[in-house]
Amino acid sequence: MARVLAALAFAIAVASNAGVAELGTEIFHVADVFQEDYEQMEQQLKVFVYPDPVVYTKLAGKYASEGYFFRNLMESRFVTTDPEKAQLFFVPISCARLREEGLDHDEISDNVASFVESVIAKFPYWNRTMGADHFFVTCHEIGTRATSKVAHLVKNSIRVVCASSYSGPFIPHKDVALPQILQPFPSPRGGDDTEKRETLGFWAGPANSKTRILLTKTWQEDSDMVISTKHVGMQQFYRSKFCICPSGTRVSTARIVESIHFGCVPGKSFLILSDHYDLPFNDVLDWRKFAVILPEQDAGTLKDALELAPYATLHRNLLQAQAHFEWHSPPIKYDTFHMVMYELWLRHSTVRY
Repeated sequence: MARVLAALAFAIAVASNAGVAELGTEIFHVADVFQEDYEQMEQQLKVFVYPDPVVYTKLAGKYASEGYFFRNLMESRFVTTDPEKAQLFFVPISCARLREEGLDHDEISDNVASFVESVIAKFPYWNRTMGADHFFVTCHEIGTRATSKVAHLVKNSIRVVCASSYSGPFIPHKDVALPQILQPFPSPRGGDDTEKRETLGFWAGPANSKTRILLTKTWQEDSDMVISTKHVGMQQFYRSKFCICPSGTRVSTARIVESIHFGCVPGKSFLILSDHYDLPFNDVLDWRKFAVILPEQDAGTLKDALELAPYATLHRNLLQAQAHFEWHSPPIKYDTFHMVMYELWLRHSTVRY
């Protein structure tokens, strides 16, 4: 523990000198409220991390968000070694790590249940609120299903997951959508480069869902669009105004954050009716100010929607959103880590038992 605290102190010192993302106020629902509440969070929020963590340490690949979150938390000012001072308690067991060890989904759920049971046996804090001030983080596809064998973890605790589909056991306004970010990015950020973006809409990938099949059949031959089931070079992100982000075999997709990074306005097709996807930070960020969002059943009108969209405004706002969809080590103000912590801060005063 002494070594962890020493590393933590060093990280905090470095972070105090790190560059800070500039806050673009146009993309927030209520920017003034966010800024005031954010500053309060930075001053007051304390998190206790239970000992003997089972964590995912890789900072690359599709589970990078899970690895970055734990590292950033331990680098941050939010961690306290005194549980009596904590407003939130982190249950540090990684589904990605367990899957890497060869466990199947049922065995992962068993391990999560066992970890929570050990926490309950050793510490009094879970029983004070029936887990309502506890949170759990995973970017693995198992998502909220990992908590299925702990009733109060499902009902009360905050689950921070990449798989944030309404069709599953994800509970909006209690749980938190974690953006899936494939860092390190292979190329630099897109910037103020609208004059170079001549392609109206771009998507490439396997046609493994009804929406993607419809997208391919309808627009593959359209000269204003680049729609392909084959590999297309990274430069196409920089040549396109809109990057289409249809759901595939899973609702969550890293393509949304890739599009934001490359300065390509994301067009997201939601699954119909109850099968919707909770966009990351959507109770704070107004996605309609930097993205085009269509119901999946309207995919046939996609081109009309893109042509009618206020592209210049959306692109300008998109550049403001980029800072909120990047991980840093140590973390910097307003980055992905701090946005997730702010989401937790909003939920820390929920119902107590």
